[in-house]
Parts: sequence; structure tokens; C-alpha cells
Amino acid sequence: MAAQEPSPPSSIENNKPGFPKKILAIKLEDKHLCNCCQNILRRPFQAQCGHRFCSYCFNRTVGSGPQKCNACIKEDIFEEPTSILKPGCAFPDNAARREVENLPAVCFNEGCSWKGSIKDYELSHEGKCEFMILPCPLCKELIRLNEQERHNERECPERTLNCKYCKEPFHFKNIKAHDEICPKYPMICEGCAKKKIPREKYVDHIKFCSKFRTPCRYHVVGCDISVEKEKIHDHERVCAHEHLNLLLHYIMSMKVCLEGLQPQSLELAGHKAQELHQALRDLETRVSQLNGPPVQGVPSSSSSSSSSSAPPTTLPTSFTPLPSSVGAALELQLHSEKTKVADLGRRCQELEVKAGTFEDVVCVLNREVERFATTMEASNRQHRLDQDKIEALSNKVRQLERQVGVKDLTVAEMEGRLREMSATTFDGVFIWRIADFSKKRQDAIAGRAPAMFSPAFYTSKYGYRMCLRIYLNGDGTGRGTHLSLFFVVMRGLSDALLKWPFNQKVTLMLLDQSNREHIIDAFRPDVTSSSFQRPVSEMNIASGCPLFCPLSKLEGKNSYIRDDTIFIKVIVDLTGL
Repeated sequence: MAAQEPSPPSSIENNKPGFPKKILAIKLEDKHLCNCCQNILRRPFQAQCGHRFCSYCFNRTVGSGPQKCNACIKEDIFEEPTSILKPGCAFPDNAARREVENLPAVCFNEGCSWKGSIKDYELSHEGKCEFMILPCPLCKELIRLNEQERHNERECPERTLNCKYCKEPFHFKNIKAHDEICPKYPMICEGCAKKKIPREKYVDHIKFCSKFRTPCRYHVVGCDISVEKEKIHDHERVCAHEHLNLLLHYIMSMKVCLEGLQPQSLELAGHKAQELHQALRDLETRVSQLNGPPVQGVPSSSSSSSSSSAPPTTLPTSFTPLPSSVGAALELQLHSEKTKVADLGRRCQELEVKAGTFEDVVCVLNREVERFATTMEASNRQHRLDQDKIEALSNKVRQLERQVGVKDLTVAEMEGRLREMSATTFDGVFIWRIADFSKKRQDAIAGRAPAMFSPAFYTSKYGYRMCLRIYLNGDGTGRGTHLSLFFVVMRGLSDALLKWPFNQKVTLMLLDQSNREHIIDAFRPDVTSSSFQRPVSEMNIASGCPLFCPLSKLEGKNSYIRDDTIFIKVIVDLTGL
């Protein structure tokens, strides 16, 4: 059996089913189809029954054990053991493979004009087409391959950003939530209007800010005015009458509460006293009834004592003498009730004294209120006028703050344009100074900022607009090993007057700051590439040198990095412009 040809790089592990039918540029024939996946054969195997399968499809079919050939069953030619598919019963069909690989193919992705053979498609175009639509690994949105990088850096709602204040990473969709908790977020003091106070220092600032408004200390009795700290004493002096009025109302409300309680207590005490007096009278009546009225003809005790010869007194037959123990108990109960009545009388007198004291206090406060009533009314009118003025001034301040904010944005935008214009050149030669190289390289290694764009430069004032893009930790084949440098054609105001595609030689240089050995690479644009056509978006796809400079040359002591700064130079040949 002839040795099998080497597998193409894109299918070395035999982990792909057949080619999609849409890539075929001629009429499809059944012999070119896999009898399993019904797509165009990829690395075909022929079973002993004569049917062909993709290598991937055959291995997947027999992976769980011997299987019956569905094609034989469908064609009604099934016979054992020829139609049983099992490992080792098939061989690579190199003739069919060569025939399939030489078939003409086109790319089925919308907008792509690639043409070639199926072998070329597998080797150089499959999975690499710039117009291929893929889901974003983060947000799952379908995007083209050539837009994936821009989407990941500028559009993906799930992309990770670094807070410009605290430098901590966060998801783009959480930007508002992060701003609410960012300890470095700049805040504006409501009192002194000082800006850019970090949130973590805002509480300490307002503790000592003399302009910060704080509630009046009489707010517990009803003063609801907030005053600047430095003016709190002036407020208390000016509003003394109002504060006194609030305090009076507060005391009056307390008096009303006491008056609501005292009459009830006095009434209960009075009822209790009346009940006790009634009980006392009932008790005395009962005692008198028990002792009985004096019997007629019976001398009193004094007369009996004066005459010893008088006959003894006789009681009516219906009267029973009261035992001495019962009389003593009644005497004790009578004494106890009298004591309770006296105690209640004292308590009633105390409550009457307290009520009289409160009435005196109320009379004094009423006189004070009458005396200050006119003053308070004038103060209230002045207060309302002051409030109207404050509201008008507050509205004006808010309007001015909005205007200042708009002007700040305009100034920031103009400063950015000024910086860009100061770095812009119009002769096709541009030197890009990259400071803080170590920090930016660490950001690139960590994935926080893998790429950087240079300011724009031009071939002439009305010429091509261009910029550079650099990956400090490499990109593609140079990731982690090389510094990658790319040239980008940007959309300009004068593009309609220029020749397209862009066809000028480009020279890229990493400058040796000792002027001994510059690292140089040059290329002439591929005019068929979309990177050099007239831009339809802000910038075209970058094109250049992924293996521009080995990172090993930038390690240790070298003459390319001085003061943590490197210089990149680009020269665009102006011949023919």
C-alpha cells in the first residue's frame, strides 16, 4: 500500500468532518460526498464494501464498535461481513483524495472573493477568512473575523476595562456600578464646590469644610434649615425668636400631654376618696347599730359610778353583745382607711401645686410669645425673601456648572486635538516616542492593553492618513516572543482625491538610541488586500510585521531602551505621489 500523503496543517488531528457543499465551484457529484455526513470528502477512507467516508466520520462511526453500513442498507446491497464497518476494515483512498483536492472551490462567506482549489482552501483559507462570521467568546454576538479585534477592544459589552481612577479592572457593563463604589472616583463638595475629591477622602473633607451645609442644632424642636458651618452662629443669632417660638410650641405640647393625664389622675383620686369616706360612714353606722341605742331608764355610766346601790342595767332580750375581738378588728380597719384617705388627700394637694406651677410657666411663655409675635412675623417674611433669593442663586449656579462642564469637555477635546496636531507630520516620515515602556509592556502581557495606536500622520497635507499599531508582547505568530509592529491606513478627509489602492513602500524602524544598529523592516503593499483599499470605516485592518523585533533584544542592558522610552520610525515612500 502506498504511503499516505502528509495531512494538511488544518486537519492534522483528523477532527473535522467533510467540506461544506457550498465551497464547490462546479456541479456536485455523488462520488465526492461522504456517505455519513453528506458533505464533500475530507481525507477519504474507503470501506471494504466500496463506500467512501471522511476520516473523521469513519472513526466516529466505528468508535463505539462495529456498525452496519447505512449506505449498503439504503442501496439494498447489504451483506455480511462485507457491509460491517469496523476498525481496520477501511484504507485511505488517496486517488479520491487527490481528485477532491483538485476540485475548484470558492469561499461561501458573504463579501469574500477568494477562489482556488479545495486543497488551497484547506491549507490557506479555511478558518482564516476575514469575512467568516464567528460568535464573540464573551458576549456571543456574531461578528466577522476581520472585525473581531475591534469588537473585543471597543464594542463588546462584556469586555474588561481598567478604571481610569483606581486602575482596577471591571466589565464594561458594570461601569456605572463601579463608579458608585470606586474609592478614587472624583466628587464635588456641595459646600465649597471643590472638584476631584476622591470618594475615600470625601467624608474627611466635609468634616472640616466651612462651606458644607449642616442641620441647625434646633432641628429637634422643628427647625428644618441647613446652614453652612461657618454661618451657624449667625443663623442662631438671627433666628433666635423663631427658635424660641419652636421651643414654646414644644413645651406647650408637653403641657397638653400633662393636662391630659392630670385631670384623670385627680378624678380617680377624688372617686377613691369619696369611696373611702362612704366606707368609713358605713363602718361607723354598722358599729353604732351593733352597740344599739341607749335603753330608756338605764342610767349612764357616770351615774352608775356615783351610786353603787342602783340596780344593775338590763339589756333587751334581742341584743347579743359584740365580741371584743371583732370590735378591735373594726377599729384597726377604720384606722387604716383613715390613713389611706389622708395619704390620697396629700397626693391631690401635690398634684394641684404642680398644675399651678405649669399654669404659671404657660402664662410667662404666653407673654413672651405675644411680645415676639410681631418680630417673628417680620423674620418669617424676611426668611421667605431670603429663600427665594437662595433658590434663584442656586438655579443660576447649577446653570453655570452645566456650562462649565460643557466647556471643560470642549477644552479636553481641543487639548486632545492639539496634542494630535502637534505630533502630526505631513511628509510621510513619523517618529513615535513610547514612554513608560516597562509598565505598558506589563499591561500588554497581562492582557489589559495588548495593543497601542500612534497618532495619525500624513504623506502630505491633503494626502493619505496613516498610523502605527504596536503589540509590546507580540501578536499572532509573534505573541510572547516578538514585538509586533503594523501599518494602518486610516480614513481621511481627502480620500476622494487620492489613488486607491494604497501602493507606497513602507519602512518600519526601531531606532538604536546610540545610532549604531537600527532594526529595520520594509514591505510594499499587497494591492489585492482590503488593508490597502480606500477605508470605509475609521481605519483598515492593520498590516505589517508580527515578527518585527525579538523581545530578547529588549531585555537586559540595550541601546534601544533609554529612560524607559523607545522610538519607532516609519518612512512612507512618496515616489509617484
